[in-house]
Amino acid sequence: VSLISYFVIFILLLSEFNDWRTLQVNPSLDVDIGRKEKMEINLNITFPKIPCFLLSIDVMDVSGEHQNDVDHSMMKGRLSPDGQHIEATKGVIGEKKDDPAAVADPNYCGDCYGGVKPPNGCCNTCEDVRKAYIERGWSFERPETIDQCVKEGWTERMKEQENEGCNMSGHIEVNKVAGNFHFAPGKSFQQGGMHVHDLAAFGRAGANYDFTHTIHSMSFGPVGGGGFTNPLDNHAKKAMKGQYMYQYFIKVVSTKYEYLNSTSLNTNQIAVTEHERDLGMPGGGLPGVFFNFDISPMLVTYKEYKKPFSHFLTDVCAVVGGVFTVGGLIDGLIYTAEKRIKKKVDLGKQG
Repeated sequence: VSLISYFVIFILLLSEFNDWRTLQVNPSLDVDIGRKEKMEINLNITFPKIPCFLLSIDVMDVSGEHQNDVDHSMMKGRLSPDGQHIEATKGVIGEKKDDPAAVADPNYCGDCYGGVKPPNGCCNTCEDVRKAYIERGWSFERPETIDQCVKEGWTERMKEQENEGCNMSGHIEVNKVAGNFHFAPGKSFQQGGMHVHDLAAFGRAGANYDFTHTIHSMSFGPVGGGGFTNPLDNHAKKAMKGQYMYQYFIKVVSTKYEYLNSTSLNTNQIAVTEHERDLGMPGGGLPGVFFNFDISPMLVTYKEYKKPFSHFLTDVCAVVGGVFTVGGLIDGLIYTAEKRIKKKVDLGKQG
């Protein structure tokens, strides 16, 4: 009995020691009382069948805020037809832009061809003319008739890039309210209170382009803590035609992770459902990849916890005392049973 008791004590003490060393995470659920918060969305997506000069990302939400053709925080990397990186650029749409000061007279002031003039009153590059057209609500259909575009070889560069793909990575900052961001062809602008895309370039070779895509990573807020996984990471879709719309409906749940060292991380977890639609069917729509997100009113808090050493000592005492008590009872029962059996044996011999 003693040997068995010692063995049981050893096993239980080893289990208690491992439990004491293990870091526990306790979840709790509360109402999210945050107000006027911003949310950062980090993403890395590859579109192998559409060139960078055609692709734009736009953001809008229920508060009425619009961000058209976000480029200040996004990197666009041109990809060869076999998926190799050609170059990555920030703040432009994938084509090389010449410095007008290096190629023109300092006093040169380019015509905006009827578009809305920029603050300096001049459109010195093809990109300036295109922006002026967009501000006016016009489609930029014939760059070959624009002197600036002809000088920069715009049309030739577009033909060179039309079989390329594009990788978009970076982050966008949105209000923490329901909204959407989407990747769609052509420059976007507001016209008559509506969100419009210039599909002229996409339409010229639409049969060759489609929105096949791979989402390498996407997170709503900082990554880290708790080992959370994002369901859209490494998610891929292959489009069978150019006129196709992909929609992802995302529920964003505020999450707070409190570390053992009293620091904390505020981030978000997401749940996703998806839908895709052939735009050749009745109903129409804009080809592209759309992410519609909604904000949950709940806050999930995960708090790291480790048992104090005093708790471990208490458990040790309880284990040792409990095992010895139970061992003593078993030993007493065995002794009593043995004594009675021996007594009966002795009475049998006397008889």
